[in-house]
Amino acid sequence: MSTRPWGRTALIGTAVFVGIALSACSANGQSATTASPTAATPVVGGDLTFSIANDPISLNPSGTGSGNDTLYVTRQLVDSLLYQNPKTNELEPWLATSWTANADATAFTFVLRDGVTFSDGTPLTAAAVKATFDDIVAAGPKSQAVSSFVGYRQTLAVDAHTVEVDFSTPNAAFPNSTASVALGIVGASTIATPYDDRATGKAVVGTGPFVLASYTKNVATKLAKRTGYAWSPEAPGATGEAYLDTVTFQVVPEPAVRTGSLTSGQVDVIGGVQPVDVDSIAASGFPLIDRGNPGVSFGEYFNVSRPIVSDIAVREAIAHATNAAEIRDTALNDTFAVGTSILAKTTPGWADESSYFAFDTAKASSLLDAAGWKAGADGIRAKDGTRLSLVVNWITNFGPNQTSLELLQQQLKKVGIEITLQGGDVPSFLERQKSGDFDISWQNLSRADGDVLRTTFSSAASNTLRISDPTLEALLQKQLASGDATARNTVLADIQKRIAEQYYQIPVHELTSIIAEQPTVNGVSLGADSRLDQLTAAWKSATN
Repeated sequence: MSTRPWGRTALIGTAVFVGIALSACSANGQSATTASPTAATPVVGGDLTFSIANDPISLNPSGTGSGNDTLYVTRQLVDSLLYQNPKTNELEPWLATSWTANADATAFTFVLRDGVTFSDGTPLTAAAVKATFDDIVAAGPKSQAVSSFVGYRQTLAVDAHTVEVDFSTPNAAFPNSTASVALGIVGASTIATPYDDRATGKAVVGTGPFVLASYTKNVATKLAKRTGYAWSPEAPGATGEAYLDTVTFQVVPEPAVRTGSLTSGQVDVIGGVQPVDVDSIAASGFPLIDRGNPGVSFGEYFNVSRPIVSDIAVREAIAHATNAAEIRDTALNDTFAVGTSILAKTTPGWADESSYFAFDTAKASSLLDAAGWKAGADGIRAKDGTRLSLVVNWITNFGPNQTSLELLQQQLKKVGIEITLQGGDVPSFLERQKSGDFDISWQNLSRADGDVLRTTFSSAASNTLRISDPTLEALLQKQLASGDATARNTVLADIQKRIAEQYYQIPVHELTSIIAEQPTVNGVSLGADSRLDQLTAAWKSATN
């Protein structure tokens, strides 16, 4: 096998789910504050309480959890082969000290770091990597990570510290995928436990800086420092053992209660800070940390298997009836960028497709008239006895979602379209996605790689939008086959154009993750995916 380095420039030199996590943001949505300040002499010891919005649901790293809050926890338990630096978006060593790829991106070789052990004392070996990847593939749709293994053939343990991952078709996005929590490496005892029995985390054995101390569903997850940890990436700020003794992720669904628990001193850090609370939190002297989320933007995603929205004229009309700027300005603030494409600006390969989505109610009405949709007595259109009424599936875990959708409801009603809002928690949302019982899905997905388009839209992936488009599918697979960053970004631009011109999705706003902390907290940071990074560098000072 001929090989070449696959790292800083070969991948995506410029650079799983709904979440939210300020201080100062630049015009393109990139945060200027991604980590809390760290003083010269960290304090060793102490307990950190971190308030999150949702129960993790599953502490199995490759399982399906509740999005950001799950990944906040599991990131502390497992390490990854590679690390994506949030400042540069480049891939760097972690459990693997080096990696190479063959010319057609079908084989990847990783050399593992010496001296790494799992929390049960067993050593990290190539066999453990092989077992982890084989386990994910065997789990199939039960795993959130299986989409990273398209075309998977095998993983070979070349020797104790060298592992080769082979695909039958090119998979240029795979090295980036190995930096994710979902592909975190687990020990033999975890693999020996049936996949469905790992959700509580008791069976999860990783190489991470913390271990599970306790988990009480819908209440809290407590992690304890792991003695002897010494292989964190450099970017989070500390490569040795964690400074903190324990970290407790406390489930507090109500945003106002989370904010109150921070300002009253009951907790150290809160996630899911709502835009409406940002100014008051900052004015009270509590530091905020934010980062613009890469990945696919928040917006209207169409289930094209449903009769009404299978018509592109209806989808285009909805695009022109949607006033994205009004929604952003009303429900959020200018920290959150108005959507210009299916991809957020912070994502590798982003291309501006905003010309397809100009707000124009006259054009929206004209499109609906031409398609045969006539206004009824109540102003809602109908065609052949069918009312132009659509169901929107959405998650209630982010406060601005409801405000955004209620405003969207008003906007669409002005051109004769009725929408019913079908909200719920993450499991309810996922079940409706699976069943297809919706016309429009309000969602996003954070990932610092343009391959997020394939996992969202490919007919070979989960395809909850039921899209069957050979042109789009060919482009999605083409970007996966390109190991050259420039060539791949060109294909990603073509994909965004195809999605825009077919109106498979209407971008409304990009996401910004915001967390807030006590002035005594140091070293907390957000990773390249805008989710919580490792907490090895986090510590608490005695005073402000």
